Amino acid sequence: MNSKQVTSVDVARRAGVSQSAVSRFFTPGASVSKKTAEKIRIAAEELGYRPNVLARAMITGKSRIIGVVVYYFENQFYPEAVEKLSIALQENGYHVLLFMASSTIGDVEPVIQEILSYQVDGLIMVSVSLSSTLAERCRDHGIPVLLFNREQPADRLRAVTSDNYQGGRMAAQLLLKGEPKRIAHLAGFGGASTQIDREAGFLAALKDAGRELHSRADGNFHYVEASDAARELFDVAEPPDALFVSDDHMAIAALDVIRLEFKLRVPENVAVVGFDDIPQAAWPSFNLSTIRQPINQMVSTAVAELIDAIDGNQDVRKIRIPPVPIVRGTTR
Repeated sequence: MNSKQVTSVDVARRAGVSQSAVSRFFTPGASVSKKTAEKIRIAAEELGYRPNVLARAMITGKSRIIGVVVYYFENQFYPEAVEKLSIALQENGYHVLLFMASSTIGDVEPVIQEILSYQVDGLIMVSVSLSSTLAERCRDHGIPVLLFNREQPADRLRAVTSDNYQGGRMAAQLLLKGEPKRIAHLAGFGGASTQIDREAGFLAALKDAGRELHSRADGNFHYVEASDAARELFDVAEPPDALFVSDDHMAIAALDVIRLEFKLRVPENVAVVGFDDIPQAAWPSFNLSTIRQPINQMVSTAVAELIDAIDGNQDVRKIRIPPVPIVRGTTR
């Protein structure tokens, strides 16, 4: 039989069970006896049957699909986050559709239009912002939206982040232990809530210690731009002897420039602290001191919040999970 023509009715007839039993078998979370399930599994394999997820969505109003929107994968924090989100959602009976945004803010309307056509049950924006207009459109379609590793305080959008402000303070405290004379900051994209909060916490801790920022440059969360920013910071008569970088991806770029181009020793000549604790931060060639985002806790919290919203909970919470300082070899 042509698999395109096989229906749940055909499977039920072959298995000698009801069509509703077949439907329950292919519905995550529904209960079917072991004996019935085995009959259905064998019949479905013999007939080459696969359930039509989108057709079921038209009938039930639930697709069991979650749209995940991400801007880029250059920073290794994001592949890890998306992988963990996908696994956690699948364990809860949801399928994941991945969409790439063309920028971190504003220009996501084409992506949202495409997402809506798939009748997704929910939407996770990974470090991507959503305009108030698009957020309202999702609400009109009954699609809960959750921001992951990003906040929009003015909008009623669920969000799960680490406590970036506290993380910035922790970064300053790590550097201050080495009693530096000239403290610099290599910043990310200025419009990102993560950058705003990390820098605010960092500067607040410096102020509390009676210290001021020596210099600052923008790397926009990209390796090449971070390399250029590091050159700008260190190609001066009195370069920094302590540097906070707003994420590990840029910190790795800065370390390459500091060590290979300026021939400075880390941490003897300059101490460096990053943020995220991506896997590469622990590699011996970098051995980067950093502020760890508790990604497993962030993911489990995000998935629980989104499923709760899909189930009808109208509460909108912005959850900040405490980060953890990780001391390695780039700080004194």
